[in-house]
Amino acid sequence: MTVFKEIMALRDGGAPADGHVRITGADPVLETHFKVAETAASVLAGIGVAVTDLWEMKTGRRQDIEIDVRAAAATLSANKFLQARNENGAFEDVFDPEHEANRSLTGCYQAKDGRWVLPHFGLPHLRNRMLALLQAEPNSDSIARAVAKWDAEDLEQAIDERRVCGGRIRTNEEWLGEAHGKVLAAKPVVEVIKIADSNPEPMPTGIRPLSGIKVLDLTRILAGPVTGRTLAEHGADVLMVAAPHVPQVWPYVGDTSHGKRSCFLDLRKDEDVQTLKGLVQSADVFSQGYRPDKINAMGFGAEALAALRPGLIYVSISCYGADGPFSHRAGWEQVGQIMSGIAAEGVQTSDEYRPKLLPVAANDYITGYLGAYGTLVALARRAREGGSYHVRVSLCQTGMMIYRQGKVTTLPEKPGLSAAELDKLRMHSDTHLGHIRHLAPVLRLSETRPYWDLPTPKLGTHAPEWA
Repeated sequence: MTVFKEIMALRDGGAPADGHVRITGADPVLETHFKVAETAASVLAGIGVAVTDLWEMKTGRRQDIEIDVRAAAATLSANKFLQARNENGAFEDVFDPEHEANRSLTGCYQAKDGRWVLPHFGLPHLRNRMLALLQAEPNSDSIARAVAKWDAEDLEQAIDERRVCGGRIRTNEEWLGEAHGKVLAAKPVVEVIKIADSNPEPMPTGIRPLSGIKVLDLTRILAGPVTGRTLAEHGADVLMVAAPHVPQVWPYVGDTSHGKRSCFLDLRKDEDVQTLKGLVQSADVFSQGYRPDKINAMGFGAEALAALRPGLIYVSISCYGADGPFSHRAGWEQVGQIMSGIAAEGVQTSDEYRPKLLPVAANDYITGYLGAYGTLVALARRAREGGSYHVRVSLCQTGMMIYRQGKVTTLPEKPGLSAAELDKLRMHSDTHLGHIRHLAPVLRLSETRPYWDLPTPKLGTHAPEWA
């Protein structure tokens, strides 16, 4: 089943009428045999259909939808195209040297038993804990020697016990044969679960599909923020909730915050907890990416907030999903790849094999788009029949969906988009970073053009209140 058909099966009413959705182009676009660009384009087209469903509720009119596969491919590394103008008038990449240094350590290392393991070093505190576990120095040679002292399964277990991120590289067949893989394989790639009854809530009036929809965004680092940014593209009021002490990756923040406002709340403080609960009472959507045990202990689990605000759409974005023996684990883009079998489809030369990661953050971005799609489907159900809903997406589920699409047999002669193509997809904004250029929304709708009302904000700029 293609991705578009797969996600349309989750929409009430099934696939839209012929002729309303146009997807142009095909893989390969990037330096991978996996059809990641087509997958992204299909999910973005699904978002267009779900937005049109809400627009039809408000106006009685449907829209035509168009997405180009090459443009969709660019969105899978959007943060790399964020640039700020320097004092000489030239554009330079927005760069986080500490993150790049940590990211360069994350990769596939061979264990004592010949299997491969990926330890993740993405944030400073996780890097330090992983290095302490491995008893390694912060360089690839030292890490390789340290990993080679472990059997792969033992190291994965130790990574879990130390609450850091990573694991053993699996083939797709191995993953689907494990208990957790079986749990995820039995679920749809987007879960939209009714968790409580409430009265129907018609879509608010306004000139945009999501005008009047209030979204609390408690996520960071790609997948979750992409969900909020996508909702902002269609007119939602998205309020990011962060805290000064929480680590961030600044190029990611800059490129996933277009259209949003940002406030600081420290949820270790009772008064800030109460402020957030007050915001929830007027919210339509609550999006979070915490470990399940942590968010529930804080009093912000799905059922608790549905009781506080009947009709709430609660979105959970995780690595492993909500159920199964690995559901308590945290993870990142690369972990979704190594678990689902993507990385195992590596490089085989005459004398050696190495796993290979994707050249883009396909799991992160596509999972973020799937979170937005599930939110739109849930808003439509709330408008028709009422209810509070829990939308659940995960990096591993997305990796499994990408794997299901099969592969192309050849790679492009010139992978990626040309400078001329990128220029056509970029827009300019004046922000706290100065004058920047970045990717604009790539989805095309015939009546309601996706755009962001606000430029990317500096974290903590706004008061914790609705606009």
